[in-house]
Amino acid sequence: MVLIREISLVLPAYNEATRIERCVKNTIEALEKITESFEIIIAEDGSTDGTSDIAARLADEHASVRHLHSDTRLGRAGGLARAFKESEGEILAFMDVDLATDLRHLEELIGAIRNGFDFATGSRLMPGSDVERRFKRTMLSKGYNFLVRSLLGSKIRDHQCGFKAFRRDALFAIIDELEDEHWFWDTELLVLAQRKNYRIHEFPVRWIDGEMTKVDLSSDIFSMGSKILKMRRKLR
Repeated sequence: MVLIREISLVLPAYNEATRIERCVKNTIEALEKITESFEIIIAEDGSTDGTSDIAARLADEHASVRHLHSDTRLGRAGGLARAFKESEGEILAFMDVDLATDLRHLEELIGAIRNGFDFATGSRLMPGSDVERRFKRTMLSKGYNFLVRSLLGSKIRDHQCGFKAFRRDALFAIIDELEDEHWFWDTELLVLAQRKNYRIHEFPVRWIDGEMTKVDLSSDIFSMGSKILKMRRKLR
């Protein structure tokens, strides 16, 4: 593939009809302050609420926007992987459609890759982070990340923040080794990146909990805990 953009930013979207348009317009404004060469890819994953129609219209209205539709659910990780493989950028990134992470951090996220890091990720758990989140979710997040650091040897404080960027060749050296199709993908990626001695920049962000999180505390947290143990066995 001939790469013709500096930045490809992916927005994973499943049933985001109420938020996708605002997110795209704000992201365009933020990226225009950083580079003249970018694309936004809406990785729309089998939505049933009209997100697909809105995404298609946005792609028609903005030359910098592409819409990738899937009739069936690929899962968050599957949608991201597909979008990255069809992207045209040297720097790859993704963020959540709810704009939980303040877009003023986008320049630092991209700047880290420009300045030589292989991976960059926002953090809600570093000193300096400014987070508005329910207490129960904060405690679960801290517990989850403590287990990842303890059992998988990670140095990262927050593996699950949906605000990440990558050097293209570094991501593609790992992406086909990743097995998870949903939320554990981020953790798996960062743990493997550290194992392969890639340079990772983690930095504190301003973050406000989205109105409609897709993480179910009773099932997803238990599932990811099981996946930590599975990955530990694999790495051994």
